[in-house]
Amino acid sequence: MVKNKCDVIVVGAGPVGLTAALALKQKGISSVVIEADPFGRPRPGSRAIYIHNATLNHLEETYPGLGFTLARNGIIWPINRTLYKGKEVYVRNYGITNNQDPTKLPHFTSLHQDEIEKHLYEACVEAGVEVIWDLPVAKLDISDNGVVVTNVSGEVWEAQYVIGCDGARSVVRQQAGLTFEGPRTEDTFLVLDVKEDEENPLPLERTFHYQHPATDGRNVMFVPFKGGWRVDLQLLEGDNPDDFTSIEGVKQWLPKVMDPKYAERVTWVSTYRFHQVVANSFTDEKHRVLLAGEAAHLFAPFGARGLNSGVPDALKAIAGIEKALDSHSEEDRRQAIHLAANERYIAANWNRDCSTTALHHLQGNSPEMNMKRELAASLVSIVPRLGRWLEEGPYGPKFGPPELTTKY
Repeated sequence: MVKNKCDVIVVGAGPVGLTAALALKQKGISSVVIEADPFGRPRPGSRAIYIHNATLNHLEETYPGLGFTLARNGIIWPINRTLYKGKEVYVRNYGITNNQDPTKLPHFTSLHQDEIEKHLYEACVEAGVEVIWDLPVAKLDISDNGVVVTNVSGEVWEAQYVIGCDGARSVVRQQAGLTFEGPRTEDTFLVLDVKEDEENPLPLERTFHYQHPATDGRNVMFVPFKGGWRVDLQLLEGDNPDDFTSIEGVKQWLPKVMDPKYAERVTWVSTYRFHQVVANSFTDEKHRVLLAGEAAHLFAPFGARGLNSGVPDALKAIAGIEKALDSHSEEDRRQAIHLAANERYIAANWNRDCSTTALHHLQGNSPEMNMKRELAASLVSIVPRLGRWLEEGPYGPKFGPPELTTKY
């Protein structure tokens, strides 16, 4: 006999899963969050650090005070700067280093994902959300009437719906028979975090270098977050990543692009190739499972489309579930889930197209794009808008994906 019953099981206690839990609590829908890792598990790297204004607003509406808490604990850099082969081609100074109007959420905030998760979890505790740690999911039995979730120890949970927020290797996605579709890029990127020197910090600037002259023409990006910096280095074809990620390797190249003291302040270093993938559907054939966040899509990180699309994924899934729970026919129930899943599927493909455009702009293996960048950089003093094109290129379009509805 199944003893553990609720309306919705959220699998995964990352930022997207915790957001889903808060929204379910707000709507009075019974739920539980199941997380495979133990409480306080180590989480390498800064990962998602940039929260858009739209996401802050979503979180504020979901749990009043949360958006402002994240904004208050993050930073706002006042300057965006872009250079091409060492020549400055774009700079914009917003003149803002904090949220000057306490009644309005800022355009963005930047803080370590561990901090984002901490504030989300504190909100969950205050709201009375139930989170069960160290409980890996092994199996989903999906029927027309609901979902039975079995963990690795054989414990069974039952719900009408499951929201899979369990990341890139999602067990929920696999058990629901859903698959990722899309390419994996061949370019290798290195990413590292460095701890800021609080007594003598660098100026707060988000800076992108096309073909930095001190790195033999590799692209370099610097992004500040509260207490540190993320540095992205695009490796060239033929580079051995180990030559750049080892302690000796980092000490060779990092002092060429930052104050040498930061080579002693590295807290994390990794390499990756971008997946540009979207699940073939955001719901299963029975319309009992929905996907959100990296369980549903993986994008190149430039443009911060991961967490910032994962939050509306979760909120839209819950809006669909709420309608489905109130439906009076199986057709209406399935339609509510289908519409919610399809809206976020459309948004995910839009985001993938945008990040693919950004990658094409970044990659150095296109003679056409190389010529466009070179020409734009040479003409920027005559046609200033070309500098803006160079500045925006690595991040993709700044407007959001299409929405079929406006409220969650």
